[in-house]
Amino acid sequence: MPVVVVESPAKAKTINKYLGSDYTVLASYGHVRDLLPKDGSVLPDEDFQMKWEIATDSKKHIKAIIDALKNDNELILATDPDREGEAISWHLQEALTAKKAIKKDTPVSRVVFNAITKTAVTEAMKNPRQVDVPLVDAYLARRALDYLVGFNLSPVLWRKLPGSRSAGRVQSVTLRIICEREMEIEAFKNREYWSVKAVLENARGATYEARLTHLAGNKLDKFDIADATQAEMAVQAVNSRDLSVQTVEAKPASRNPSPPFMTSTLQQEASRKFGFGARQTMSVAQRLYEAGLITYMRTDGIDMAPEAVTAARDAIGKKFGDKYVPKDARVYKNKAKNAQEAHECVRPTDMMVATEDAKIMDGDQRKLYDLIYKRTLASQMAAARLERTTVEIGSADGQVMLRANGQVMLFDGFLAVYEEGRDDTSGDEDDKRLPQIAEGEKASVAANSALMAEFRKLSDTGGDDVVEDSKALSLTSERAILAEQKAVLASQHFTQPPPRYTEATLVKRMEELGIGRPSTYASIVTTIQDRGYVEKDKNRLIPQDKGRLVTAFLTNYFRKYIGYDFTADLENQLDEVSAGDADYKKVLGNFWRDFSAAIGETSELRITEVLEKINEVLEPHLFPPLEDGGDPRQCQNCGVGRLSMRTARSGGAFIGCSNYPECRYTRAFGPPNPEAEASAIPPEGKLLGEDAGDNIRVFKGRFGPYVQRGEVTEDNKKPPRTGVPEGWNPEEIGIEDALKLLELPRLIGEHPEDGVNVWANLGRYGPYLKHAENTSFKGGTNANLPGIEDVWTVGMNHAVQLLAEKKASRSNRGKAATPIYELGEHPEAGGPVNVYDGKYGPYVKWEKINATIPDTVEPADLTLAQAVHLIDERAAKTGKKVTKKKAPAKKKPAAKKKAAPKKKPAAKKE
Repeated sequence: MPVVVVESPAKAKTINKYLGSDYTVLASYGHVRDLLPKDGSVLPDEDFQMKWEIATDSKKHIKAIIDALKNDNELILATDPDREGEAISWHLQEALTAKKAIKKDTPVSRVVFNAITKTAVTEAMKNPRQVDVPLVDAYLARRALDYLVGFNLSPVLWRKLPGSRSAGRVQSVTLRIICEREMEIEAFKNREYWSVKAVLENARGATYEARLTHLAGNKLDKFDIADATQAEMAVQAVNSRDLSVQTVEAKPASRNPSPPFMTSTLQQEASRKFGFGARQTMSVAQRLYEAGLITYMRTDGIDMAPEAVTAARDAIGKKFGDKYVPKDARVYKNKAKNAQEAHECVRPTDMMVATEDAKIMDGDQRKLYDLIYKRTLASQMAAARLERTTVEIGSADGQVMLRANGQVMLFDGFLAVYEEGRDDTSGDEDDKRLPQIAEGEKASVAANSALMAEFRKLSDTGGDDVVEDSKALSLTSERAILAEQKAVLASQHFTQPPPRYTEATLVKRMEELGIGRPSTYASIVTTIQDRGYVEKDKNRLIPQDKGRLVTAFLTNYFRKYIGYDFTADLENQLDEVSAGDADYKKVLGNFWRDFSAAIGETSELRITEVLEKINEVLEPHLFPPLEDGGDPRQCQNCGVGRLSMRTARSGGAFIGCSNYPECRYTRAFGPPNPEAEASAIPPEGKLLGEDAGDNIRVFKGRFGPYVQRGEVTEDNKKPPRTGVPEGWNPEEIGIEDALKLLELPRLIGEHPEDGVNVWANLGRYGPYLKHAENTSFKGGTNANLPGIEDVWTVGMNHAVQLLAEKKASRSNRGKAATPIYELGEHPEAGGPVNVYDGKYGPYVKWEKINATIPDTVEPADLTLAQAVHLIDERAAKTGKKVTKKKAPAKKKPAAKKKAAPKKKPAAKKE
């Protein structure tokens, strides 16, 4: 029985059902090998040799495959039909060969199928091939590039821009797209403009809406009616003239369906219709694929297999009738140039299985399958047929012209099944149906009293202001210019800044720029959010301080490598590698030559120099010109210092005064916001109220916000203070909350077992219990509390339970700690350098020096060089020395024995 290996157990289960007992189907559970997570795993000086290791979790899966091959000496690699799938097959073959599970006489073949159906799987088994070397080369090149950028550029960020986490070859470019859009939004200045509409009546009294297009004989552009005065004059011009219908033109039109889904359009549409993120869409699609319901979901292709087209046309005829089946099948051609991603479109495997027939239990899977099913059928259906009508209305003197548009659906065609969503949700005036209108008939302006409600409804849409003419009546949210007895409406508008990206529109933009590929879109968008560079709010992606700083730094010092054209060109080179038209090591060599030089140029940069440079780059954004022509960087608080960007330990940024500590003025990173600063905490503290004769204030301190009772005086140099806990907005804190904080620590009572006091308090690491005699808190037992409010609500029973659990957890103390990663010998002083997981987080240890690993660095990503740097910094702070190991002394040849010399008198000391 041949051994068949696929990626996932779900896929293995489905395939095993088709192949039967003649095959042993096992899962690799994804990638089985990866580069060693430390520096030196890609060696540019050794022809880009790469060092791989089998992941710990994968060892048992590899063993299962080895055991199976002992009984069945044939291996069939049936991983996914893309670059990643090809890489997994290659890794499996390499790892099994190294472990001698694949012998010289072991047949090894590769099969691919685009859908997990019985037909597709059995057909694939009849057409085996070998692992596609060019496709593997493309994977190796991409993996090496990502590694070289990440392991060389990220340390530069850590050293030169405190708080940064990482940089990536494509993630940094994607982050730049989002940051540049935010800069556009902040720099945007809206512009006022007005439009005029009239509700007219035909000869039979039916009403329709027309828009003013010409005034004073001239065609109106968007900004020609610039203010309320001009709008009022335009309304009067319409009301003062008799209008008639000059032309009525009806034209047939048609709407064709969108092509079937590829990866990017599936992500975009799932975001529009369901609010799914890119990662969620791909996860749901993966499960549908593994269940055999849809074809492979990572593709740039929009073409359909001929048999699928035939099946779709048959399904359309049976479900909707022959008139919905076009005479000729629709053919969609792939836009993708790269062979590695251009598979068939994403479609159902069986066109006759509608959503209700698929028996899908999971709600998200059911919604996504329904979307894919309807889009696929619609792509092969007849076009929708419409009649679009344009009516031109004007005055006899030609001074005023209005236009009414409308359309009628003659045949719904594919719209009976599916209509694509839109990112721009603004209404379409052409969708309205017009009453019967004859050329030459009078077009009377409708009576105001009958249509006031309609006007109010029209004015409310889109939040536009409306203006009233005769009495200049000001309404709550509108100002309507209305003739006393006639319905003519002038609406105020303002231009809008470009919208922030959603995950869907971001993927669309990446696709337009040629950045990333279907297999990487979701992971890239997810990574920049996981790193804290971007946050999602109401489905919109908003760059955070960290992200903007990283982008500013990279734009200034590594501009070439986050350039859109450069990144897209590199993707094209990788496509050429996958097609066998380029040597991947040559691509790597060309990249590394220039990139390593750029890294070297930053070695002498100082942090202060970097921050000042970023100040210059972001100056138009952070310090816009003042209306009075003054210096926007002069501190408004002290009038002496100069404002500049500073980085916080947390990785964020803020604007501070150079005259610190004499002046403690700070404001949020970004442009000045007078309203926000008015509610912010001033340098001298914000007065919350008075209690027992003492002023209660909230301050911004060096280590975070805090509340304070009383003032600092000669007699009271350290008045009572308590830090504001994380999660509380210090700008919104009131007197009641401040007094609660100042009452801490709170005595809960005496422990029932030993009579020692139990306290609740807030500490550096959050809320906790203390079992100690007094508030000096020396010694005793600590136990964490679940939440901040528990500090004021926890009772003795719960406190005793938490303290007992804490004591029980200490039973394992005293055992030698086991390192979670071994990085190797210290290059200068010798001795092992290891990573440990400590009580307060991961740390690196060498000899007796422990150095905390920053929150911004993943322990698994820490290199030996970075660890040594942390150790050196820690040693400098503690006064300890890291001495270089001495070279072992050369052994001298043993001297030949000689006769004992005569004793000489001792030499005199000088």
